[in-house]
Amino acid sequence: MALAININDLLNKQKIESNRIEFKKGWNPGSIYHSICAFANDFDDLGGGYIIVGVDTDDKTGMAIRPVEGVSLEKIDGILQEMVAYNNKMAPYYLPRTSVEEVDGKQVIVIWCPAGSYRPYSVPVNVTAKGSKEYFYIRSGTSSIEARGEVLVELRELANRMPFDERGNSDIQLEDISLVLLRDYLVKVGSKLADEVITTPLATILDQMELYTGPKENRLLRNVAAMMFCEDQNKFFPYTQIDVVTFPNGKMKDPNNFTEVTFKGSVPQMIKQTMDYIKSNVLKEHVRKVSGRQEAERFWNYPYDAIEEAVVNSVYHRDFLQHEPIEITIEPSGISILNCPGPDRSISKEDIAKGDMLKSRRYRNRRLGDFLKELDLTEGRSTGVPTIQAKLAENGSPRAIFETTDDRLTFLVTIPIHEECSDSSETKSKSSGTQLKSSGTQLKSSGTQLKSSGTRQKTSDKIIEMIKKDPKITAPQIAMELGISTRGVEKNLRQLRETGTLKRVGSPTFGGYWEIINLDND
Repeated sequence: MALAININDLLNKQKIESNRIEFKKGWNPGSIYHSICAFANDFDDLGGGYIIVGVDTDDKTGMAIRPVEGVSLEKIDGILQEMVAYNNKMAPYYLPRTSVEEVDGKQVIVIWCPAGSYRPYSVPVNVTAKGSKEYFYIRSGTSSIEARGEVLVELRELANRMPFDERGNSDIQLEDISLVLLRDYLVKVGSKLADEVITTPLATILDQMELYTGPKENRLLRNVAAMMFCEDQNKFFPYTQIDVVTFPNGKMKDPNNFTEVTFKGSVPQMIKQTMDYIKSNVLKEHVRKVSGRQEAERFWNYPYDAIEEAVVNSVYHRDFLQHEPIEITIEPSGISILNCPGPDRSISKEDIAKGDMLKSRRYRNRRLGDFLKELDLTEGRSTGVPTIQAKLAENGSPRAIFETTDDRLTFLVTIPIHEECSDSSETKSKSSGTQLKSSGTQLKSSGTQLKSSGTRQKTSDKIIEMIKKDPKITAPQIAMELGISTRGVEKNLRQLRETGTLKRVGSPTFGGYWEIINLDND
């Protein structure tokens, strides 16, 4: 690769701090890899450093001695091949950049070591020996030393690696950033920079927004710049899209009958397009007249704010390196949002199942969350789940269900439809409507109860059959397959237990299961 800085500036220690440059007269991999490890750990957040092989130094001044010693041409290929093997001995794996440069008529090898994204790094004390003990190294002035004591503890705290969205990306170029999207964002958040977009160089605007990272000789745009202001971020993060799939009759009952729509673009564009589609095609307000009251009760099949919060969080917390879209499935019983991967392991499965608050110690895309908060698209860190549950409660809807796999490969959020907006509720309303006109409110209530009782008997039979096939099946799984609300399933299960038909053995969290006691009691 070509250097992003002039080689003479390195040799003269111009534009780069002296403690970020190390000269080596010859190829000594044991010592050199201590420095590579130290620069990768970047303990002082200086931006890594450079090692120049083939250059001797003046002991008094520390400056390069000219003309340089150089590295013979016949040794260069061998050194570069050795480095491939030695790089694999660093833990975790780290890849320094190398460049062969001509200086004073001779060849030198420049090893550029940017700060690693997966700190801390360790390396064997001697990479050329087998079974050599590994140590952590940091820079101390112009030397590389072993990290010990409190310094080692502090270095290990860097294990909370830099979030993906804040890392620099050499593939993102200035021309990939949309001025239209950038200015639209600045206008929405009320920034004074919005007036300067046309008159000020784009690079200056982005720098003021802290969207650049890395040392001054190799400034890189952060990943979040493409997430927010690139109209085609699939160029950098494949399958960054939201797929909305609608099954009118339910996925289990009629899997071949569905419609699918895909939304791409920047993160704000994806969110807006998805919510516009759901608002126009899915959300419906219902009006219920109450006897003795002038004002009717109003509620939605799904509250907009709850759906928006779930959609925003699915984008905010996704892994942009995984080539998997966000899948939103719409069925008569509810809306489910499947995201990859699942929550961080710092959040227990028990807390996830409770669905109250998921507080993470690490964020995949910390800066992206800040942008979305500025746009009022999310409340803030660790408030997504409480917001969803609160909006559902205000609407009179059942609570949302949060599930993940043991290996945390996926995260499923299920938002049940309002109980009075489901297909069975609509049927009950139609069947009792005529009775209301002829016999009054009391007869309507009685008719509805009879209808509900008939439905409950039929549903309970289905639940028993499903438990026979899978005793460990959960209420949310039953609800999804039957196309009814989770609350309805739980009501049936409770009645089956009260009649002595079913018995619950153990907790759902710890491998519990259903036991059928006596079918004659049903």
